Amino acid sequence: MRLIALAALLALPAVAHAQTPAAVEQALLHTVVSQVEAERMRSDITALVGFGTRHTMSQTDSDTRGIGAARRWAESHFRTISTECGGCLEIALPADTVTGPRVPTPTEVVDVVAIQRGRSEQEGGDPNRVIIISGHIDSRVTDVMNFTADAPGANDDASGVSAVLEAARVLSKHSFDATLVYAVLSGEEQGLLGGKILADYAKAQGWVVEANLNNDIVGNSEGQSGIRDTTRVRVFSEGTKTVETALQAERRRYNGGEVDSSSRNLARYVDGIADRYLTNFDVDMIYRTDRFGRGGDQVEMLRAGFPAVRISEGSENYDRQHQDLRTENGVEYGDTIEGVDFDYLAQVARLNIATMAALASAPMVPSGVTIEGAVKPDTTLRWSAVPGAAGYRVWWRSTTAPQWTFNRSAGTATSLVLTGVPIDDYFFGVSALSEDGFESPVVYPGPAGAFVSVGDPLAPAAR
Repeated sequence: MRLIALAALLALPAVAHAQTPAAVEQALLHTVVSQVEAERMRSDITALVGFGTRHTMSQTDSDTRGIGAARRWAESHFRTISTECGGCLEIALPADTVTGPRVPTPTEVVDVVAIQRGRSEQEGGDPNRVIIISGHIDSRVTDVMNFTADAPGANDDASGVSAVLEAARVLSKHSFDATLVYAVLSGEEQGLLGGKILADYAKAQGWVVEANLNNDIVGNSEGQSGIRDTTRVRVFSEGTKTVETALQAERRRYNGGEVDSSSRNLARYVDGIADRYLTNFDVDMIYRTDRFGRGGDQVEMLRAGFPAVRISEGSENYDRQHQDLRTENGVEYGDTIEGVDFDYLAQVARLNIATMAALASAPMVPSGVTIEGAVKPDTTLRWSAVPGAAGYRVWWRSTTAPQWTFNRSAGTATSLVLTGVPIDDYFFGVSALSEDGFESPVVYPGPAGAFVSVGDPLAPAAR
């Protein structure tokens, strides 16, 4: 009898790419994808390049040049969007005065943040649950300390800022259960300063950050080789948590979880969105926190204990990154607007926007997920009830499979026994579903996979 049950379970349909097979097709996600406009993003990048340089230490008192003018332009842009949606955005300017290896004199670093509050608890929402999209507005040339030379920063990272602004424009037309935050960060090139300011601000607000989508260098489709590829984008995610304790690491090393951090399962979720809602555009999941030896603002969010991924173009052109504007031996160097593919950038924006809308429409991820099944033929998962969840789904996959492969509905129960599925042979997780079929990311059991540390004594503590 057990053999028959096991065979039936393993005969469930496999997934080609990501957490998608049981998901309900959502008209909202098709709608927001269709509302992205590449030409608006071109206009935004043109304006940002027009400030000459946006170096962190550049002038702040000019209306036409430097980081100050650029920040005020971004704030004005958010205020215009807010006016169009009836005042739906709150604008915040978290800041800090910093000094450091790349900031030799005290310098005020200011983020520009627009907050779209989720529905109130009385309306069935969870406004303290937060999904963040971010990109950095500062730019640089070859010498990171050169704050006077022209540094257009069209792709690094006006492209990311334009994605943030487009997300605000599109998603502000809709209302969601969770709060959406659109963050334009400063000081990335001088040491991820804006990311740290954002992480500190999120903690001070008491936000339960479910996801940070950091967009950095997302507008170029032609690699160093000269080959153009408009069909893929990379999503970088850490495997084990930055804030993991020694006790958690010991348990994780023995029982697994190296590829199932909250950030890694967020990346799987983003991959599933691309598979389902974008045409001829795929996510390459990169099992690494960032590019080799390099880092972006999502690193500071990870250090705060928040799930975060970095989204970057599929093929980089290093002649157009961190370069003085010049031509040598027939090669043009510099991060100019000519290096941006706006149709490709629009696809990246669509991916971000659909992901944010899906996350904000789904319930919060389950917490308190536990698993047992040692010396048993069956596996049992338990979790805490999620406010607003209409049901739950248990997922599992082979320990060598990159994506969740099998699933079973748990209905409204907060536990499920998988008869005949041995705990030793698979990785397991749980997702929550809304009444209309929006689904949260999958949560791996225990502190290795927990999205939120509240109520979990072994979960990583934010620092």
